Amino acid sequence: QVQLVESGGGTVQAGGSLRLSCAASGRTFRSYAMAWFRQAPGKERDLVACIDWSGSSTHYVNSVKGRFTISRDNAKNTVSLQINSLKPEDTAVYYCAASRVFSTTPRDFESWGPGTQVTVSS
Repeated sequence: QVQLVESGGGTVQAGGSLRLSCAASGRTFRSYAMAWFRQAPGKERDLVACIDWSGSSTHYVNSVKGRFTISRDNAKNTVSLQINSLKPEDTAVYYCAASRVFSTTPRDFESWGPGTQVTVSS
């Protein structure tokens, strides 16, 4: 397994931007598909975006298409999420996760970070 730690969360006004980063430990990072999930208070943890091991395939949920961009740097063992045009409904704890398969299903992800809070004020 890889160990994951997120950073970059914070409080921003609606319309603003943030860049979340996830640092992974271990030499096998490049063999994992990666994803960002988010969980708002009282709601389930939902997928935001995922990326395959090479970075050539990505998937986004409809609500973030055109605003969020997932990317990875296998040389630096990092995966990032650029978030633009933030909306109050984007407020949530954002989690980085790793899977041995390119998946959108939470149960396929075997490693999770502790999360980073994103709060968007209106």
